[in-house]
Amino acid sequence: MKSLSNSSPLLALLAFFIFSLVGQAQTKKLKRPSSRVGVNSVDTFVRESFDLYDKVYMYDGYAQAGTPLSDEDIDVLEQALDDVTGLSDSAPDILSDIDGIGVLKQSKATLQINRAKKALKYSIKTSKELLLNQQKGGSSEEETETTSEQDNNSSDSTIKTSEQSNENTGDETPNEPKTLEVYSKFDFVPGDKQLFFDDFSNDFIGDFPAMWNTNGNGEVVTLGDSSTKWLELKPGYNIFYIPDVPELPEEYTIEFDTRVVGIDYRTSSSGRLSVLLSDDPKFKTGDNYVRTSIPYVQYVASGISMNNHINRTNGGINSSIKADIRKAVLEQPHFSIAVNKQRFRLWVNETKYVDIPRIMPTETRVTTLKFKLEGFKDTKERLFLGNLKVAEGGVDLRRQLISEGRISTNGILFDSGSANIKPESMGIIRQIYQVLQQDATINLKIVGHTDSDGADDANMRLSKDRADAVKTALMTVYGVANNRLSTEGKGETEPVAENTDLDGKAKNRRVEFIKQ
Repeated sequence: MKSLSNSSPLLALLAFFIFSLVGQAQTKKLKRPSSRVGVNSVDTFVRESFDLYDKVYMYDGYAQAGTPLSDEDIDVLEQALDDVTGLSDSAPDILSDIDGIGVLKQSKATLQINRAKKALKYSIKTSKELLLNQQKGGSSEEETETTSEQDNNSSDSTIKTSEQSNENTGDETPNEPKTLEVYSKFDFVPGDKQLFFDDFSNDFIGDFPAMWNTNGNGEVVTLGDSSTKWLELKPGYNIFYIPDVPELPEEYTIEFDTRVVGIDYRTSSSGRLSVLLSDDPKFKTGDNYVRTSIPYVQYVASGISMNNHINRTNGGINSSIKADIRKAVLEQPHFSIAVNKQRFRLWVNETKYVDIPRIMPTETRVTTLKFKLEGFKDTKERLFLGNLKVAEGGVDLRRQLISEGRISTNGILFDSGSANIKPESMGIIRQIYQVLQQDATINLKIVGHTDSDGADDANMRLSKDRADAVKTALMTVYGVANNRLSTEGKGETEPVAENTDLDGKAKNRRVEFIKQ
């Protein structure tokens, strides 16, 4: 009895040690492959997958044991989740890299890729559970109410299709309009030669739009009581949506809006909209491409993923850029992309999140724009894309105005039938201000033009009002003196294209700046 009593502390210590091990590890650890395949992209993918897996696995068992996360733990898991999601996005392309190699090597590569994907799946699941539990555990009553409100707001629009869906009702306007002052430092400048524009106004609700192609499914819808039309993208494996944009030049800009329904704190971290610039005009990623992956997840600030492929191999960029756009993606965000030769930039509303100087392939130009919806739960989580505009250019208009004495741009946009400037147009107005700021001797005439829709006299008034609106923005936002600016409206009298289709009309809606 005495010896048993003496051994009790040792047994207690042993029991505590065993309990601690159980609390720290509930899942059997996956074994890292011990040898390389010999295909650089595959070996890199496997190594990076297991490096991230090791970071996350150390937290295995925390949730079941009720172990709290420190601030440092949360930072590690959030960064790991961003990195894992970006790496997961590249998995299908890694598989394409093993086409054509020997049978034995291909078999080994496939086995290791599958093991790496299993490690990534575990890492995503574990990180998500821990962060979500942490968020729920630390939420105050006020935060809970905010979460509930955001969940409700994400699905507040009635969707009208050919079958008149009645699943949601609510306010059509997702957020208050932003002021021009908010965009006063917005430095995106859209291209000045329009290549493509589609707002689906010529398409019937319920149809797939005439100016697009897909290997899946989709339809034109309206939301709430608004007459604005949207293309609903459908999730699925390897489904692409390709607008009929001519071959992309070296320098161009892309703009589009999105709306979502059903997005909430249960939305997967893989819920993303991918924008691909590819050398393949069909339904493949291509041998050369650049892909940006925009997150719609709500429970964590997931990053914007960027990766490129050059000649079917990893181009050296596979990153996840920190970006908390959770609120923005619920509120009809405006996305702007500028490609200037090798440089790629991305803005969400007025904020620039991506600026990579050398990511585009140089030997082979990518020529095709594609969209791809990934990780959305079909019928519950829904994404709608609208107002797609692609234009050649997007270069510095300041030098052109100084050297040539005038510029004409389609990049200053207004609400339909009105002189209200869309705030995302402020990049051009900002450049005009910079010219006036640099040279105090320059005065400008601002000339507005419209398309032929509507009565002649109404268009004349509208064009003058729009020129006045640009003048007002220069004066109120940037402080330009009144006597340096004059305005004129030309209505529809000086078209630069036919007014017979959307593309021609969009070209005719323009603003000119002329040195006086």
